[in-house]
Amino acid sequence: MSDKKIYEGKAKILYETDNPEEILVYYKDDATAGNGAKKGTIADKGIMNNKMTAFFFDLLAKNGVAHHYLRVISDREAIVKKLTIIPLEVIIRNVAAGSLAQRLGLAEGTPMRLPVIELCYKNDELGDPMVNRYHVLAMNFATDDELTAIQNISLKVNDVLKNFLKEKKVDLIDFKLEFGRDKDGKVILADEISPDNCRFWDSDTKEKLDKDRFRRDLGGVEDAYKEMLRRLTGM
Repeated sequence: MSDKKIYEGKAKILYETDNPEEILVYYKDDATAGNGAKKGTIADKGIMNNKMTAFFFDLLAKNGVAHHYLRVISDREAIVKKLTIIPLEVIIRNVAAGSLAQRLGLAEGTPMRLPVIELCYKNDELGDPMVNRYHVLAMNFATDDELTAIQNISLKVNDVLKNFLKEKKVDLIDFKLEFGRDKDGKVILADEISPDNCRFWDSDTKEKLDKDRFRRDLGGVEDAYKEMLRRLTGM
């Protein structure tokens, strides 16, 4: 592992590499909820998230979605393209759960008539507040064309993942994406795709197979991550 740390977040540490266009990502076992109010660890989460993220990004690439993921180099480490990150969290919701269910007074599990896209300003100190297109343009977080690209890519990712996971008897309830600009200024998918930032429910039992088990003290957190990895890769 490089000793040139760039940034440490809640679930990952980023390091410089010898290639100025690449970054090393180290996946931690640390788990947080409620914007860091609740903290703990999930055994081998970093290993499982690294494997699942690699799997999902490979699947998306095969379906024409450009992303930053390059290669896995160890159980917990991967190499990604260096991007200029757009400070937005993009949340795609297919079914009411979590904060959406609370805000709109919906029963958890209520299907959305069409995918709902929400934008949040990525700022831990402010608690990642929700913003809309006008905020994003006014604050110059992204251009109008970039926002359109983000929306189109997000909907494409949703379609690819939903259809694939349906074959694995998993419902994609909602998930969070992040984006960045590559060296040519093109907007591409970044961050990770794992049970940390997705809600996965068993299609038959509606059992939660994601970090909600940690957030809500449901128990069986490690087993849920292992089950998702098994369904995806057979590992």
